[in-house]
Amino acid sequence: MSKSLKVLIACGGTGGHLFPGIAVAEAMRARGHEVRLLISEKKVDAEASAKYPHLSFETVPAVAKPATFSLRMLPFVWKLWGSIRRCRGILRGFGADAVLGMGGFTSLPPVYAGHKLGLKTFVHDSNARPGRANVLTSRFCTQVFLGLDAAKSFFGGRATVLTGTPVRPEIKSRPTRGEAAALFGLDPEKTTILVTGGSQGARRLNELCAGAVAKFPDGIQVLHIAGAPDFDRVSQIAGARANHRVLGFCDRMAAAYAVADLIISRSGASSLTEISIAGLPSILVPFPYAADDHQTRNAEVFERAGASKLVQERDLDEGKLAALALSILNDPAASERMAAAARSLAIPDAAERVCAAIEATFSNP
Repeated sequence: MSKSLKVLIACGGTGGHLFPGIAVAEAMRARGHEVRLLISEKKVDAEASAKYPHLSFETVPAVAKPATFSLRMLPFVWKLWGSIRRCRGILRGFGADAVLGMGGFTSLPPVYAGHKLGLKTFVHDSNARPGRANVLTSRFCTQVFLGLDAAKSFFGGRATVLTGTPVRPEIKSRPTRGEAAALFGLDPEKTTILVTGGSQGARRLNELCAGAVAKFPDGIQVLHIAGAPDFDRVSQIAGARANHRVLGFCDRMAAAYAVADLIISRSGASSLTEISIAGLPSILVPFPYAADDHQTRNAEVFERAGASKLVQERDLDEGKLAALALSILNDPAASERMAAAARSLAIPDAAERVCAAIEATFSNP
């Protein structure tokens, strides 16, 4: 389109919202539009945004919804209204044409403010079962963008577009296996399992995976991203094992995927999107306390496609996890079928699809 747009993208709070928002921002800029990203004051947002100095970020206090009948609802509503007023001022100051929320309650204030100002408004949901915040936010949206088609029925008759979930450009341009192995101090000739727990609830998964490593033969090595809060404990369990590399944080995920032959992971939407882009077989262990058990719904999509093995945490012990991993790695044909199925679920141009859908609403008002 010929008109340059000013788009505010609300994407703070978690990596699962932030990184897809950054991916859309990069695509929007490449198409000649001006973008501002609205993030929270959380440490994860500050650390991630610092790596993108060419992008414009603005912070607002995070507003997390308590239980509906909690006594904390009154202060929540007050804070929410204050955040809406703040977002209205940001939108006017920026001269925004459109607002895109990447999910969660951090998206509701700017999208609602944009709606009241008469702007084009959008929300993106990555999960097979959308969060309640996104369903509420969708009431004020021009369109809803979906990461997975399974979510469509939850939005009633609202206009939806299947875009896939955007990923950072670096995930699509991975280094060679040798380069990646050298980065992490791994042997490129050895079969490698990548363990990543996501941003929440990885403690028990870390325990299971750390225990399973002891049951693997010498030809298998593990790159274990334990998360900063659990790094010391997992490192202690790993001890001096030569085949167990433990990291507290990894900002080189493209390299981690490049060296991996199998992934053991939670099933957050952004993690699954990156697994599909990387085209890797996986064992998915949903976070058992995720809202509305949405991680299980996500994993079911991958299992039905033949891309993953879904197993609930309650059904696992160290021996079962090790046996399942070895059953995949010891069957190259099955492993390749799973990898091909993962690739079939990928939508590599999701960020461009989001941009095109936003542009289309201005071309066809």
